[in-house]
Amino acid sequence: MAKVAFIGLGVMGYPMAGHLIKADHEVTVYNRTEQKARDWVAAHGGTYQVTPKLAAEGQDMVFICVGNDDDLRQVTLGEDGVLQAMNSGSILVDHTTASADIAREIGAIAAQSGVGFIDAPVSGGQAGAENGVLTVMAGGDEVDFSRAESVMTAYSRCVERLGEVGAGQLTKMVNQICIAGVVQGLAEGLHFARSAGLDGEKVIEVISKGAAQSWQMENRYQTMWHGEYNLGFAVDWMRKDLNIALNEARKNGSHLPLTALVDQFYSEVQAIGGHRWDTSSLLAKLEKNRK
Repeated sequence: MAKVAFIGLGVMGYPMAGHLIKADHEVTVYNRTEQKARDWVAAHGGTYQVTPKLAAEGQDMVFICVGNDDDLRQVTLGEDGVLQAMNSGSILVDHTTASADIAREIGAIAAQSGVGFIDAPVSGGQAGAENGVLTVMAGGDEVDFSRAESVMTAYSRCVERLGEVGAGQLTKMVNQICIAGVVQGLAEGLHFARSAGLDGEKVIEVISKGAAQSWQMENRYQTMWHGEYNLGFAVDWMRKDLNIALNEARKNGSHLPLTALVDQFYSEVQAIGGHRWDTSSLLAKLEKNRK
């Protein structure tokens, strides 16, 4: 059993922290909206604190899952940030999808205090968090990772170290780049099927048995066909992630023409009111144009 804090109880963090306490870890939580922390404690037990710094005091490990680079910098490096309280020898694990730059910045500052740092963004969405089957892509020191890995398995089915600090965020960028292309392809395929007068569900039932199969096809084709886009990971969040990847690509010289195009398509989904629709809503834009 480890003594841990979890900072950030959003759609991902709330169930992830719950899995930690189910695994018999001693858990203290913090959330910017205090009532959500109160609700979590009422549902799961454990304790909550009113600042990240207070939540981090005396912990073996601190886990974070917040919105973006600015949020992450505030809860780690701010006046009430966790690094103001963490002891030498403790480990900070960040599950936020953020830039590799902020990961390296926090990692370097943490090291000055003897605190280990692991950037560990996740994939699997809200359902993966709730069911405890996330994929964790980690960057950091091998010894720090080996200590934190067994704790992270409480909410994960795959936890893998990809390299030094920053490698986890870079791998998550690859993940989002690949998803963007697959979802656009699926959206275009379904759009074509409808325009051709085909039964989309029967079409997918057949082609999903062959080389076209993907997680997105298996899990999203029915809701896409019926115009239902309320399944978690929002367009606004995907655009944040794709912009992180596109900015990194400018630095490392890689060329991502499809990713840039799909990001533009997502901006068009936002323009028709789809900010909080899930990422499969690329089909909505095509269907609107068809009409």
